[in-house]
Amino acid sequence: MQAVLRLRDRLERVPYALLALALRVAVATVFWNSAMTKLANWDTALSLFADEYQLPLIPPEIAAYMAVSIELTTPVLLVLGLLTRPAALVLLAMTAVIEIFVYPLAWPTHIQWAAMLLVLLCRGAGALSVDHLLWRHWKPTTAARADGAA
Repeated sequence: MQAVLRLRDRLERVPYALLALALRVAVATVFWNSAMTKLANWDTALSLFADEYQLPLIPPEIAAYMAVSIELTTPVLLVLGLLTRPAALVLLAMTAVIEIFVYPLAWPTHIQWAAMLLVLLCRGAGALSVDHLLWRHWKPTTAARADGAA
């Protein structure tokens, strides 16, 4: 029993920054690979959006450009840990659109993406990120808050 307790204690000491880095890279890889697949054969990607995905209200060509733009930019932001929460929110919305309108039976995969993105949305990128460096630089000091400064 002592060995189990020691292991539990060690696992509890794993810094969130390491866990967040793994989450950021994992979810970024999924969406980056999707963008690369679309760009490898743009005509096929357009056909998929027109014939298979058929999103409501958005013309297929615009939807394809929007999707690939999101899939190219947000993974870079996630890996850098820059604007992590907004990037996670955008990818969470994209995941919801994919689940609801495109592949509703793929929920076991989508719930994994959503879980990773929700952690990043709620907890942020962690200390190994550009967000952390920027926040440390621009974060209001305790003294300023005590004086009533926002």
